[in-house]
Amino acid sequence: MSGISEPAPSITADAEWDRFFLDGEREPDGRESLVVENPATREQITTVPKGTPQDIDDAYEAAVAVQTEWATQPPAKRAAVLSRAVSVLRDHAGEILELLTVETGSSRRKGQNEIKAASAVTQQAAGFPTRVSGDHRESNVAGKENIVKREPVGVVGVISPWNYPLHLSIRAVAPALAVGNGVVLKPSSETPITGGLLIARIFETAGLPDGLLNVIPGRGSEIGDRMASHPDAGVIAFTGSTTVGRRVAKQAVDHLAYPAMELGGNGPHVVLESADIEAAVDAGVFGSFLHQGQLCISINRHLVHESLYDEYVERLTARAETLPVGDPAVEETVIGPVINGSQRDQMLNYVEQTVDAGATLKTGGAAVSNAIIEETTPAGQLSDDHSLGDSNGLFVLPTVLSDATNSMSAACNEHFGPIAPVIPFDDEDTAIELANDTDYGLAASVYGTVNRAERVANQIDAGMVHVNDQPINDEPHVPFGGYKGSGIGRFNGEYVREEFTQPKWISIQHKPREYPF
Repeated sequence: MSGISEPAPSITADAEWDRFFLDGEREPDGRESLVVENPATREQITTVPKGTPQDIDDAYEAAVAVQTEWATQPPAKRAAVLSRAVSVLRDHAGEILELLTVETGSSRRKGQNEIKAASAVTQQAAGFPTRVSGDHRESNVAGKENIVKREPVGVVGVISPWNYPLHLSIRAVAPALAVGNGVVLKPSSETPITGGLLIARIFETAGLPDGLLNVIPGRGSEIGDRMASHPDAGVIAFTGSTTVGRRVAKQAVDHLAYPAMELGGNGPHVVLESADIEAAVDAGVFGSFLHQGQLCISINRHLVHESLYDEYVERLTARAETLPVGDPAVEETVIGPVINGSQRDQMLNYVEQTVDAGATLKTGGAAVSNAIIEETTPAGQLSDDHSLGDSNGLFVLPTVLSDATNSMSAACNEHFGPIAPVIPFDDEDTAIELANDTDYGLAASVYGTVNRAERVANQIDAGMVHVNDQPINDEPHVPFGGYKGSGIGRFNGEYVREEFTQPKWISIQHKPREYPF
């Protein structure tokens, strides 16, 4: 297997992306294509080939064919490929940022954050080849030596989402390759480039041998079942909604693959009466409105003590109305477009149902088009002018809902948009009860004096809870995952390293053993 990197292929937005990465880069063969659109302008960026179940079979076959040789390479060779991939990510950050902007609607701030996160998780994975280790265990049998090794699972199937496509794909791809597996990656049909084809080109440039990373774009409704149920997968790593995740997990388990699932969330932001309200609002704005709220770990509900409630709502509303809405390529933009019309309609429907149930719409609650934004100055003032609503627009205005309850649609559902329902509580026990009154348990945050906030954090049923911060946190060496309907297993660090390897017990009998018959 060659470890020599190839000349860097083009990874710009206007590059040729009508390719598969199946045992190396392949030209399309006249098959149907997926159209990739810029959500801000609704213009076509490019087309990519649409995969079939047979392509999925071919991709797994290619990975199986080369995985064993890859796993037996010296750790330093695998580590070198991962390290070169980090360099490609960093050296081409500008081009990658442009791709994230035009394909996902990422603001520059969000895109830069995503590239840093992807680089960090790949850098962490570069250390995995020399850190996969076993141990010796004493035996109850005289003269026996017990050796416990860890070996790669073989092939890891990765199904990734559209919201943070680069990071949420590469956080599975990089560690899987690092510990000696092959990978088949199916990115979201909304983001086939930044969630898949870009990653393949990054690793191609880094010198990864053909066949180890195969990327098949396509619609989940057409190839998702074959991807999740393929008998050659040792692990299926899925990030997405809980509804789809349950189906994927069942299909994985049916052929005894491990389901590594990072699913939906309904993150509470608990503001105790001892909180610094200005700091809590700062965190609330970031946690609700980064990337238009399209994160599983964003704040879905603001739970605020009644003594601070009115001031919190007032401050949050004022801040929401000043957030710049518009072209995500502009440095100052905070609120870009949501990914598509279906997502827009669902989140606005939740808002409408919540208002009908008795909540008060303080600001937002509508979508606007790019044309309206370009005609209106300053863009940040759009959020308090509901008359500008445009049912065809994908720019959902930052929305604050007061007088909300936990049972209202925008609060009990994962709304996945720039929507902030604010719910009052009267004491600490009620706050904990409200925070836990959900089928999800991914991320949460608590504001208050440290001792009290930590006490509350310890009683929230979530895999990640942040004191005096907001829930959008991810570090490559810290376990990332949730409780209840938010998933199975953990990404990052040694946690994902163990999920992508399997223990093997070898015993050696060093002297003759006496048997009873």
